Amino acid sequence: MARRDEDKARYYFFDRYNQRMFAAITAILMLSIFDALLTLILIERGSSELNPVMAYFLEYGPLPFIIAKYLLTSFGVLVLLIFKNVFLNRINMHTHSLFACVIFAFSTVIVWELFLLFTAP
Repeated sequence: MARRDEDKARYYFFDRYNQRMFAAITAILMLSIFDALLTLILIERGSSELNPVMAYFLEYGPLPFIIAKYLLTSFGVLVLLIFKNVFLNRINMHTHSLFACVIFAFSTVIVWELFLLFTAP
């Protein structure tokens, strides 16, 4: 949080991160890995990867797929973390609020994958 009015006009890229932020980052990375594992199980059962970037890595095998998924997610989290204090005028929210959106998105995908796993013949 800015201490002076002139500081409010600046962007801050380095900060101390609280336990809530650590939990959000950990949750996103864990959900990403869980998503990758569920995707591999679904592919083994006849599904296909719809994301063309991840489909590319899947061509090289499960381990490169999981590593790429983790690295790409980590990079995205790092970018969000660096810019977490930026206010997005167009959508009227701070970037740090996007962590909850990412967690919700990953959770929704995982619920869908679990639904497919337990309802597929």
